[in-house]
Amino acid sequence: MADQTKDRPPAIEFATFMAELTERESKLSRRLQQVARFFVNNPEDVAIHTIVELARQAGVQPSAITRFAKEMGFAGFNGLQSVFRQRLLGPRMTYDERMKSFADAPRPTKSKVLHLDEPSLVFDTFVQAAMDTLIRLREDVDRLELQGFVDVLAKSGAVHILGARGAYGVATYCYYSLSRVGKRAHLIDNVGSMREQQLAAVDANDVLLVLTFDDYTPETIDIAQAAHQKGRTLLVITDNELSPVAKLGAHTLFVKEARLGHFRSQVPAMVLCQSIIISLGKLIERA
Repeated sequence: MADQTKDRPPAIEFATFMAELTERESKLSRRLQQVARFFVNNPEDVAIHTIVELARQAGVQPSAITRFAKEMGFAGFNGLQSVFRQRLLGPRMTYDERMKSFADAPRPTKSKVLHLDEPSLVFDTFVQAAMDTLIRLREDVDRLELQGFVDVLAKSGAVHILGARGAYGVATYCYYSLSRVGKRAHLIDNVGSMREQQLAAVDANDVLLVLTFDDYTPETIDIAQAAHQKGRTLLVITDNELSPVAKLGAHTLFVKEARLGHFRSQVPAMVLCQSIIISLGKLIERA
């Protein structure tokens, strides 16, 4: 059967574009999926940089970005970029200055790495990245999903927390903080290679809190999918709608963490989790 989505006119609004991309992502080639993930994770960069610079950052050839634009129904990159510029400039008139400030800050690239022997430079770069992502998080977070997150946690019997590698620090903080506010919590850490037994302990009345970001940890994906197949309730914190666990959550929240070389700022994910846990704690107190 022919792909009827190719006959649609290109999306001119960002929300429509994201809905179409989510629908069609699995049909894209591996290279175009790489482009798609980069675009979704770095929408401000897409709005302000040239196709050559974006290709360099994404690790692809400019022709791959052009193919991606045409695959999504645009005549070329300029039409696709206009969607991201509309998102940037629409209701957020202060973004220009913020992005210029961020662009002027020293940032690692493939050709120029961050000088780790200059602590002051490293510090300023990470602070700037955290500030930018927190502002973006405040404006982008879905407030209804946020409320749903807290409501599901409040009704659950226990919370089983799943996060590995780069997300492990946030996961362990959630385990500690949930315990502090009086919520029964368990960390699925695969100690002794017993993740199957840990997953089996998730009761039908419990909830599985999943945290994973690009590059998504395979073990986290496997456990989340297994829990979903068993009919368990999942709450997901990930980076974008193309994440392999995004559709598994009863409620899903997105955090686009600033990437600095091989490092990511965990500040926005930590702030989001803190707000959720504190709100839950207040509900528990009132109950």
